[in-house]
Order: sequence, then structure tokens, then C-alpha cells
Amino acid sequence: MGQDRITLEGMVFYGYHGVKEEEKRLGQRFIVDVEMELDLSRAGATDRLGDTVDYGEVYRLVKGILEGPSHNLLESLAQEIASRILTQYPVEGVKVKVKKPGVAIRGSILSSAGVEVTRRPQGV
Repeated sequence: MGQDRITLEGMVFYGYHGVKEEEKRLGQRFIVDVEMELDLSRAGATDRLGDTVDYGEVYRLVKGILEGPSHNLLESLAQEIASRILTQYPVEGVKVKVKKPGVAIRGSILSSAGVEVTRRPQGV
């Protein structure tokens, strides 16, 4: 990824995602980080929101996905977030991390399980 980035870190949502039936029924917390690569020089010079990506809009997009229809896999959630950001905003690349702090693995002691995907627009 290039030099300029907009980051949203530690977004916490409650969703009903997972392979196990109880995960879909009871739900749990998910933590999402998004890093978008884009040239911020124009916004830096003009001080205009229209010359950058409104991270409030990106937050609402991520919230809608995490609090929306159920996914089985974290990979699927991360992919949908990345794809929608690439489609809706003028970014050169996006990195998405999705973590599940309440991991249901018998006998496990870990703070979270998660995935990270990095995507670019097609043809780049």
C-alpha cells in the first residue's frame, strides 16, 4: 500500500455470524479495523471533505454489514467490507481486519481469532 491512509481502528459491533448455530442465535462482539489507501494531498491542501473519503460514511457501511445478514466466516465479512469500500469510494487499496474476541474453541485460551485481507480495485 502507498503512503497516505485513512484508518478506522477498533470499531466494535454486535453481530450474528459464525458456523455454529449458537453463534447465529446468540450473537457476539466483533472488532473491525479498516485502512484505506488514497492520495490525501488534495484534501490536505483544500481542507474540504469532498476531496477525501468521509470516514463516518465508511463506519456506517461497516456497521451495516456487521449488524446485517449473517455470514458463516470472518473471511466472508472481511471480503464484503473490502469489496464495498472499493466499489463505493475512490481508494487505491483497502486492508480489513475482522476479529472475534469470544472464540468458541474447546480448551482454548486466546484473546481473539481474526482475519486480515488486503484488496485493490480490479485491474490495478
